Amino acid sequence: MGQIKIFGIKKNLHPVREQLSEILHECMMEAFRYPKEKKAHRFIYIDEDSFFYFEGRTQKHTIIEISIFEGRSVEAKKKLYKLIFTRFEKELSITPMDVEITLFETPLHNWGIRGMSGDELTLNYKVNI
Repeated sequence: MGQIKIFGIKKNLHPVREQLSEILHECMMEAFRYPKEKKAHRFIYIDEDSFFYFEGRTQKHTIIEISIFEGRSVEAKKKLYKLIFTRFEKELSITPMDVEITLFETPLHNWGIRGMSGDELTLNYKVNI
């Protein structure tokens, strides 16, 4: 399971949200062998005057927070980061300097899904990759 939040300045993020979502999901599928139907993205738009970021970043600055079941290897995580940085730059003209990614991993039992604890679910994909 995964829940993804994407934060950015509305005037820059909103026009590319569908393409960005598709790219992000394809990266998840490749790096984490994620099923195509498991896509839960939330876009959080921020007004220009309410989004402060480090020097050297632009108004395309995008923050991605990914909440997932724990179990992915360090190699799989690094592959995900590299795919996102590469594809965002190539396809969205958002440079790696303007992308921040944070993974939040929690045990299966910390998730409540479909009326049960996550550790009671039968998953159609592997978490430990």
